[in-house]
Amino acid sequence: MKKLAVSFFLFTLVMPFGFSQRELIHALPSTLGFNENFIDQKVDSIMEMGIDSLAFPGAQLLVAKNDTVIFHKAYGFHTYDEIQPVALNDLYDLASVTKISGPLPALMKLVDEGKLDLDKPFSIYWGPWKRRKDKKDLTLREILAHQAGLIPYIVFLQKVLRKNGEIKKRFVHDSSDKRYQGQVYNGLFINHRFERKMNRIINRSKVSDEKKYKYSGLTFLIFPTLIEQLTGTDYQTYLDENFYGPLGCHTLGYLPMENNYVNAIVPTEVDSLFRKTLVKGWVHDENASLKGGVSGNAGLFGTADDLAKLMLFYQNYGNVDGKQLISKETVKEFTTIQYPENENYRGLGFDKPLLNNSELPLEEAYPSPLASPESFGHSGFTGTFVWADPVKNLTFIFLSNRVYPSRDHRKLYSLDIRQALQDVFYKADTLSVQN
Repeated sequence: MKKLAVSFFLFTLVMPFGFSQRELIHALPSTLGFNENFIDQKVDSIMEMGIDSLAFPGAQLLVAKNDTVIFHKAYGFHTYDEIQPVALNDLYDLASVTKISGPLPALMKLVDEGKLDLDKPFSIYWGPWKRRKDKKDLTLREILAHQAGLIPYIVFLQKVLRKNGEIKKRFVHDSSDKRYQGQVYNGLFINHRFERKMNRIINRSKVSDEKKYKYSGLTFLIFPTLIEQLTGTDYQTYLDENFYGPLGCHTLGYLPMENNYVNAIVPTEVDSLFRKTLVKGWVHDENASLKGGVSGNAGLFGTADDLAKLMLFYQNYGNVDGKQLISKETVKEFTTIQYPENENYRGLGFDKPLLNNSELPLEEAYPSPLASPESFGHSGFTGTFVWADPVKNLTFIFLSNRVYPSRDHRKLYSLDIRQALQDVFYKADTLSVQN
């Protein structure tokens, strides 16, 4: 059995200028009526099983009831060499959790302000689609609910690499200049024209005539540019000023290597194709990487604390400290299933429980079968998962680097680890009532 490192300590950060001093409230599970012994026994067992099974070298779990954190523990190490234990203030590559943490709150606010309409053609706002017969009538509602028929993913890395695996120098240089400013990794810089190439390929991509649930992250690659066009503000600045600052999310953001955080950054994959090294401190997702690390599909890094603040904000339907940053009506609309008649269980950008989730056994459910139908969240390819339940008032943050050392490590999914962990807290709440 592998040695299991468990961390409990907290860490204080120096806050960026203009950020709120909001801090999370912490309490023991028992003070809010949870069966504490049941939680400790079950969670420790599941985490140890995950590490022993090589589902991940380390992970951490944060759970809040109402607005109070009742559980936050870290397990294992950054890598399987067992040198650096996971700490509660570690920064993680959030992968697709970026979608609901970066562009989505901005889109919600723009809908609130009447600058975006969910049911008008997206081509009104994204001009190139006006000339595309198969895209000109697609609505933002269809796109965000993954009901538009867009293809799931485009591997842009193929445009940068030759057949022999060598990097095309016209796209990527080993030093920066006026044309090569976006940084892909240490010593790798992308041509500023490549983003336009990506956009052209997205604009020309095929659309299925069959309108049914088909997950696609394509438009999240262009959302940051759209947000800048509609707000007249730099995308990252807009997020900081309107969301991360007011919420007190001190570390949530892009390009963590530029910010000199004291936090350790958890590595992801040993990249054998592109960067030829262990990816650490730079986004794992290749498409986001080719956009210089700032994208809507991936690229955000953050701590469990910051994600908890964001998900509690959503759980409270856009309210923080009595201020409504996004209207309650808009948050409810985005977190509601849009096309159940088409067996599509997604909200607008948000993931939702399967339509018959409460009737399924744990190994078939997503997430826990005890989660309410009103709950919502998102997962990330690197092994991240966030969920909020406004009915049960439970917020669940799971962070891991399951892609270390390779994305072929998929035990996190096959062992149903995240559902099982989430299930513990629903049952612990029930047990406390019964006892």
